[in-house]
Amino acid sequence: MTTFREKWRHIIFGVDSPAGRLFDQLLIACILLSVLCVMLDSVAAVHRQYGLYLYWLEWLFTLLFTVEYLMRLYVSERPAHYARSFFGVVDILSILPTYLSLVMPGANYLLSIRLLRALRVFRVFKLMAYMGEARILMNALFNARRKILVFLYSVGVMTVVYGTLMYLAEGPANGFTSIPQSIYWAIVTITTVGYGDISPQTPLGQALASMAMLTGYAIIAIPTGIVTAELTSVGRMPSPQAGRQCPQCRKDEHEKYANYCDRCGAVLEK
Repeated sequence: MTTFREKWRHIIFGVDSPAGRLFDQLLIACILLSVLCVMLDSVAAVHRQYGLYLYWLEWLFTLLFTVEYLMRLYVSERPAHYARSFFGVVDILSILPTYLSLVMPGANYLLSIRLLRALRVFRVFKLMAYMGEARILMNALFNARRKILVFLYSVGVMTVVYGTLMYLAEGPANGFTSIPQSIYWAIVTITTVGYGDISPQTPLGQALASMAMLTGYAIIAIPTGIVTAELTSVGRMPSPQAGRQCPQCRKDEHEKYANYCDRCGAVLEK
């Protein structure tokens, strides 16, 4: 006989039943509505006219999500594992800002993090193949982490050097009031953002700025090349087949020709 806890575990964590899919669809709808309320509340005209209604809606959604989070902890086979998982951390962070707003006014605007909870849409609508592609991208970024760190360190050194030279060349009279301010200008220039709030006025400063611009164009393609090379190598490796869910532990991905779950050993459906 199915217990209350097992029944709700199947509804909350599973998507292979009409009740489970409906639960997640309603959850995603509530998430999107709650984020919309937060965004509308930041508009001054809307806040003046409907601020009180949006405030109570915000608390209503927060209480609903709090009950849902506690239910997930209750029905989970391993509550601590769920609490430390990605979605577990996102779930708790999505309700904390409202409670923090009682002692820290304005903290409720951090509720936009709730939008991360809508990532469940991939699981609900059977789009796990996209999650497999996202996993390949994350693996490529992880494998290239040392190269990327070396690249960022080199860019950091260049921005400090350019900022210091520009401070010496221009000085406070032309808006470069300090070395940190000059480093800010170097970052804006090398990344080709170009706000224009600070600009060199002397010939020497303009020459340094030209060198910084050329440096920016020269290095902008480096991280793309690093990640592309890693993606190519990762793409040659066999990847798990998305969408094959274990009927026992609900793990979503397994090797293409696997007959048994590599987590709990249950027989996988063909």
